[in-house]
Amino acid sequence: LTNTNITDAQEMETIWTILPAIILILIALPSLRILYMTDEVNNPSFTIKSIGHQWYWTYEYTDYGGLIFNSYMLPPLFLNPGDLRLLEVDNRVVLPIEAPVRMMITSQDVLHSWTIPTLGLKTDAVPGRLNQTVFTATRPGVYYGQCSEICGANHSFMPIVAELIP
Repeated sequence: LTNTNITDAQEMETIWTILPAIILILIALPSLRILYMTDEVNNPSFTIKSIGHQWYWTYEYTDYGGLIFNSYMLPPLFLNPGDLRLLEVDNRVVLPIEAPVRMMITSQDVLHSWTIPTLGLKTDAVPGRLNQTVFTATRPGVYYGQCSEICGANHSFMPIVAELIP
């Protein structure tokens, strides 16, 4: 009851197996090149190192004499009217707009994640590893973020505030 001519189409099976693989390779090669090129760092204006500690961030402006400061979350007693609870810090990161900024991100103790969603930034901070991200902001303002990694009991108390100025 089986027609032997239908089951004997090896050439056709070979074509519909190999042809999609060739198409996927032709799509993947230019995409990998573009992905590599977008991760290139071409002469950034600023280099800032961000170190995640248990419940605070340390920032180092390495291009300007090693300016180093810590950024802690402000307790509710120290908030001014209009400040955002659990998001405001005592020392903000100040960055320029329309200039490429390289952020080098690492951690001192456990896994953290330096995240500012409105800028489209999320980079993991791993102890013993130096990750980097490059961005160019186009609008001035104050941008808020948090550690988006479950890095301990008080991981939600690691806010990030970037103030972008002209």
